[in-house]
Amino acid sequence: MTDRENKLRAIRFGHPDHIPMCFSIADACWHYYDHEALYELIENHPLLFPGYKRPKKEKSEKANSLYYSHTFTDDFGCIWQEAIDGIRGVIIKRPLENWEHFDSYKFPPLPDIDVETVKQDVAMAKAEGRFMTASLEHGHTFLRLSDLCGYENLLYNMADEDKNLIKLIGMLEDYNYYFVDKWAQTGYDMIGYPEDLGMQVGPMISPELLRKYLKPTYQRLMNTARDNGILVHMHSDGDIRTLADDLVDGGVDILNLQDLVNGIDWIADKFAGQYCIDLDIDRQNITFGGTPKQIDALIREEVVKLSAPQGGLMMIYGLYPGVPLENIKALMDAMEKYMFYWQ
Repeated sequence: MTDRENKLRAIRFGHPDHIPMCFSIADACWHYYDHEALYELIENHPLLFPGYKRPKKEKSEKANSLYYSHTFTDDFGCIWQEAIDGIRGVIIKRPLENWEHFDSYKFPPLPDIDVETVKQDVAMAKAEGRFMTASLEHGHTFLRLSDLCGYENLLYNMADEDKNLIKLIGMLEDYNYYFVDKWAQTGYDMIGYPEDLGMQVGPMISPELLRKYLKPTYQRLMNTARDNGILVHMHSDGDIRTLADDLVDGGVDILNLQDLVNGIDWIADKFAGQYCIDLDIDRQNITFGGTPKQIDALIREEVVKLSAPQGGLMMIYGLYPGVPLENIKALMDAMEKYMFYWQ
């Protein structure tokens, strides 16, 4: 069974060969960990990293260059200050902190997407057994508005039903729609809609404001994919329990949410067997400060409670600096072990 077929079966509850597992290593890790140690961990876990070959050139100079200071302006005119190489920083200047320059503000120019060329590339990759995905930028709507205006300003403008904000949302929706519309013509298996909406406790936006200002945009962007037979993947970090019904109502096939902040049992009761869960494995507590035994128990619990032989579960872990090497190994071991739980 190819990777593509296995993932499609997991998403569609079609009895996959195994639970799809993804272990993602953030760029900042190559400035923090000894490279040899990371390479050995990757090479010793071929199920997570099939066909991996060490790069001929080192990813960076040596570790210990994690902290630095860097300022840059992104394509949308936000000025960022970074303090950790490979970790997103903070915005120190926003182009729409007030509406003074709104009439002259412009989004970045749209790229020329050659649909026919992309269609050929996607078809070739699918024929080779690869699961093909496209994705909007992380934070495509709510976080982009927060970046441009500021979080507090954005919520005040929503409460005030500000006409400039409504116009800005429409402009941003059209900007994102361009990408989704092009991708929908090319035969991708899945389109991602990554957007953090949760905090440590509770969401960053009320359900009422989400329904009024964001949900219509989400549904327009997602319907374009669904109308073309493309799977819809929605990602959000944080506690999104009060938003979940509205998010999946927008046409979501795969919901990527965090495990412990939402609660494994809550996720199981709410979604298991109904939607495919792409579970974001804890990065704050057990994998960071627990023991290898606790890590193994966590992955086993999640697999038992959230999956079935029919499918319905994928799992992903994002590694960032600070996790002990023995915990990284334990997590990789557990992911490889329990991906075949139902066999």
